[in-house]
Amino acid sequence: MSLRRRTVEVLITAGLLGVVAVPPAQAAGHGHPVLLRVATYNIHAGAGMDNVFDLDRQAAELRALDADVIGLQEVDVHWDTRSQWRDVAGELAERLHMRVSFAPIYSLDPTTPGAPRREFGVAVLSRYRIVSAENHEITRLSTQVPDPVPAPAPGFGEVVVRVRGMPVHVYVTHLDYRGDPSVRIAQVADTRRVMAEDEGRKVLLGDFNAEPGAPELAPLWEELADAEPGAPTYPALNPVKRIDFVAVSKDGVRVRDAAVAETLASDHRPVVADLLLLRR
Repeated sequence: MSLRRRTVEVLITAGLLGVVAVPPAQAAGHGHPVLLRVATYNIHAGAGMDNVFDLDRQAAELRALDADVIGLQEVDVHWDTRSQWRDVAGELAERLHMRVSFAPIYSLDPTTPGAPRREFGVAVLSRYRIVSAENHEITRLSTQVPDPVPAPAPGFGEVVVRVRGMPVHVYVTHLDYRGDPSVRIAQVADTRRVMAEDEGRKVLLGDFNAEPGAPELAPLWEELADAEPGAPTYPALNPVKRIDFVAVSKDGVRVRDAAVAETLASDHRPVVADLLLLRR
């Protein structure tokens, strides 16, 4: 049974949609909650678990999720040969007929004069109109310079989308991968600071590079609810830990279902969640 169908059945059981399921456009009126499907996926710069770059494969997997909003990590835009110098964010958006907001972590001069800048970061794909977008700085330990020190750097993307008349803040992030949690501790503090500047419904999507019970993630759960999908996400082949998250604000958003999709199109598996946006 599909995640969307399971979610509708849960809503019917709970009495939130009455005795029959109604489409989102109809449910948007008269104070009814609105369904929003979101997903997060670390796309490994377009390469699968086999390390073969295959954007057709990833586009097909993303399409199968049938998500309204998708947060992507490890996104190349004219980065280098590993992704064939292509604009991965733009191409995926075009193939899925979605809008895109790309937030580079790194933006480097091209290797050839006149070529596009070499960029790597995170992105949001959306079926809904993107009202605004911002690339926030959080603490990072650069992989592009020798002897890096923790310092503010971009790559914490935020968009505001309007869903059936309701604004929703969507953030996409990729936290530090190192075993030492000190940079992640700083990043979590930065994340909470940025998100606290906004009011209303919020959705955080990302690769946190830590499991749900990690001490450095604990502060996030003071304001956010974890959409527990019930399965690990990494590595994609025989996954043993969950480091990819959908998290939502406790005010105005409820999680009705979540799952991990089984695919080897990246070295991570995506998380998809059906959310209820509550009208005040």
